[in-house]
Amino acid sequence: MILTQPRDPRFITLRRGGTLTDTNHHLLAMWAAACAEHVLHFFEEARPGNNGPRHAIEQCRAWARGEIGMRESRKTAYDANAAARDLSGAARYAAYAAGQAAAVAHVAAHELGAAAYAIRAAQAAAPEGERELAGRQECQWQRDLLPDEIRDLVLDDQRLRNHACWFVFD
Repeated sequence: MILTQPRDPRFITLRRGGTLTDTNHHLLAMWAAACAEHVLHFFEEARPGNNGPRHAIEQCRAWARGEIGMRESRKTAYDANAAARDLSGAARYAAYAAGQAAAVAHVAAHELGAAAYAIRAAQAAAPEGERELAGRQECQWQRDLLPDEIRDLVLDDQRLRNHACWFVFD
């Protein structure tokens, strides 16, 4: 389970009693979408006719831009997850990354799920002896992409919830 209890108030919006600004919530969503999109090709190669995960990433970004509501983005998370059901390996993890990204609109802490599943997709796609390196490279790519405004928040979240994310952030 990627979400842990109790919930970190830094990932709860101000209007719900936490400390997360809308601006930073949107930055988390955009970052999660980028993480998911980076590995989306693994899913699309396996299921070229299924646009569910891509649509989820697009809706995540649309929500962050204020073009749609939270419920619309969250609904596409279910579609992305459903697309993964009969798959395994990199394709499945890539679809889950897209679903997690779309769910950031509803619960900001899903940002880490998008990143973790993207790392798992990269690991699963790599040849047997190169999986650890592939995971580290994907993690570093994600970290290089972090906006300064949320960098410390995300890096601390990776440290705190690494155990719930298969230790992919080591």
